[in-house]
Amino acid sequence: MAVTETSVSIAPVATVAGMRAAQIRHRLMLWVPAGFVIALMAVCFIGPFVLPLPAPIGGDILNSSLPPGAPGHLLGTDASGNDILSRLIYGGRSSLIVAITVNAVGLAIGGLIGAISAYAGGVTDAIIMRALDVLIAFPSLVLIIVIAQGLGPSLSTTILALIAFSVPAVARLSRSAALQVTSMPFIQAAQLSGSPAWRVLLRHIAPNIAPQLLNFLALGMGIIIVTEGALSFLGLGIPVPDPSWGNMIFDGQQALSATPLQVLWPSLALLLTVLAFNLLGENVRDEMSTR
Repeated sequence: MAVTETSVSIAPVATVAGMRAAQIRHRLMLWVPAGFVIALMAVCFIGPFVLPLPAPIGGDILNSSLPPGAPGHLLGTDASGNDILSRLIYGGRSSLIVAITVNAVGLAIGGLIGAISAYAGGVTDAIIMRALDVLIAFPSLVLIIVIAQGLGPSLSTTILALIAFSVPAVARLSRSAALQVTSMPFIQAAQLSGSPAWRVLLRHIAPNIAPQLLNFLALGMGIIIVTEGALSFLGLGIPVPDPSWGNMIFDGQQALSATPLQVLWPSLALLLTVLAFNLLGENVRDEMSTR
């Protein structure tokens, strides 16, 4: 009898401890990538104004390919004598500017198109969806490369090419979320009360589909950063000598056997950033699904 009472008393304690451990693990999985993203943005957007960094371009060729720890160059220099740390920070700022701009514009335009399509229904919905199907069916990477090649490599061209890739995907997601909302009683009540379509879209549909779109935004940041890096690596994104993680990897692989760290630093920055955004997006989605 004593053994039974002991086992019964221990079981709830073990259960509570397990629940607390799970909660701590869940919070770490959310706040660690969130903290990394916040720190990255602070370093990339504020760092150039407060840190004693050399210029990211126009380095001294006499000090090319210096190892990490060289005087005035914490991570060394590249083959052109440019400070690698400075180029990493400025390249990260370029990647974040591209990702934030593309996702913000894609969210605004794609979200609006999808919501209008779902709310209007009928012929309007069919026409919009067929147009989106054509864009989505076309290989996205080919579309991006065609736009970038046609307009020439630059920051603005990269943003424009990636917006063309982002809008159709966001529009489909927005339409799917809006279809669930438009069938709810409060939407029908707003329509019966005589509210115009724009008011229903802005006051009732948009707030209810915003969480799903914002969750997609976190995941989309990683996708856009990887795609921008690939374009820059191919010479179709941010042009040299302007820093980008993609063109830093391309420049470094020219002398990979002699100076492998020149490839390691931007590759590691790209990997950790994309991983952090993906983990953040997945955990935000899980957090929202439990509420």
